[in-house]
Amino acid sequence: MEFNSDLPALPKGWVWATFEGIASNDKNAIVDGPFGSNLKVSDYIDDENGIPVLTTRNLEYGYDKQFVRYISRDKFLELKRSEVKGGDILVAKIGSCGKAAIYPENLQSAMIPANLLKMTVYPDINKLYVFYFLNSRFFKKELENITTATAQPAFNVTKFRKLHLPLPPLPEQYRIVNKIEELFTKLDAGVDALKKIKIQLKRYRQVVLKNAFEGKLTQQWREAHKEELEPASVLLEKIKEQRKKGSKEKFKELPPIDTSELPELPEGWVWTLLENCVEILDNQRVPVNSKDREKRKGDIPYYGATGQVGWIDDFIFDDELILLGEDGSPFLDPHKSKAYIIRGKSWVNNHAHVLKAIFGVTINAILCHYLNIFDFHNYVSGTTRLKLNQSQMRQIPIPLPPLLEQHQIVVEIESRLSVADHLDKVVEQSLKQAEKLHQSILKQAFEGKLVPQDPTDEPAEKLLERIKVEKEIMGLASQKSRRKK
Repeated sequence: MEFNSDLPALPKGWVWATFEGIASNDKNAIVDGPFGSNLKVSDYIDDENGIPVLTTRNLEYGYDKQFVRYISRDKFLELKRSEVKGGDILVAKIGSCGKAAIYPENLQSAMIPANLLKMTVYPDINKLYVFYFLNSRFFKKELENITTATAQPAFNVTKFRKLHLPLPPLPEQYRIVNKIEELFTKLDAGVDALKKIKIQLKRYRQVVLKNAFEGKLTQQWREAHKEELEPASVLLEKIKEQRKKGSKEKFKELPPIDTSELPELPEGWVWTLLENCVEILDNQRVPVNSKDREKRKGDIPYYGATGQVGWIDDFIFDDELILLGEDGSPFLDPHKSKAYIIRGKSWVNNHAHVLKAIFGVTINAILCHYLNIFDFHNYVSGTTRLKLNQSQMRQIPIPLPPLLEQHQIVVEIESRLSVADHLDKVVEQSLKQAEKLHQSILKQAFEGKLVPQDPTDEPAEKLLERIKVEKEIMGLASQKSRRKK
């Protein structure tokens, strides 16, 4: 075996091996899928009795029928070089390079396409040991050295075969795998608990906002301050008067709102339309493409549908504003923001509506919170990229509390959400720490520090020599068999 002097020293009894050195004797032990023109879209069939063709999605989401396509048995025999059997290791070689999985033993033979590689490990090597090594940072760094990026990152199979891995004696491989799985089981249980907390925090945020706009968060406060509260209907009259004064043409009454299917509001609240609560500043937006922004780099934030997307050298707005996605926002995901507040000098492109609460009637914070729990299903159009056009946006129904109560609602919301946000950060930090612990365990494993060495184990070098001899014998036997035919 060729030894690379740049590789770190290993414990006694270990040796540096290559993937081709630990692969089975099969000539197709390490191969990728067929070239694109050999497996076309027209080759796929709508028949679950066909041969499954795997994708990178299977490496993450499993092998359910919804993630698998099929080809005919005849096509499979034509491309049999890229066959995958139970126990083979799968590795993404285009796109998510290095993502790995073991194809389950209980599943039928399958095919891989061009963006996957399969490796059949020699029977005397623990394939789980190899699999865990593929998830280590050492391997990821090795892979980076042979990965090139054009349209997508990709690596060459021949170069992959030459990559090194630290190989301990066979009994130690098993001890290492057992210890990794013992530690990972405990760690993964903690990670699962943290992920459940994140889900609960998302639900908690939704409950807080729902209760806020049903008047439940300020129920006692409202009762204690009822003598001070000016009903929201008076606010609407103010809007009407403002618009009468500002109108150069014949004044149009505020459009009526159908409340028959809207929930009942607390006393003093009123349903109105978004267009009655805000100034709409969309006509001031100016989109600037990324190339032009490169020429105009500055310190002014440039905003789009879901947040800041760059910087620019000038500003259009200098105010506190609400930006509500026009297209490209996660309108149908109840846990993701569709609206956010910006302050100070800014530039906004045409993917976000620009709104400003009418002073003395409502406030940006309360509108922003409400827009983030509003159900947009009946207000957006499109399929692949949903859009909220301005006419539909104007018609969004808004529960309008008395102005004084609006301020109190924001206090109640933000006091609760700040606690949730803090907990979320703690959970996120813990999840990152868990990933570091995963990698720390793998690092120790592949440095020979996770389990003790046993001096009675057969050294890995002898194991590799035996594999090499067995491969040569099998190769000679295969040649004789072909000659007889």
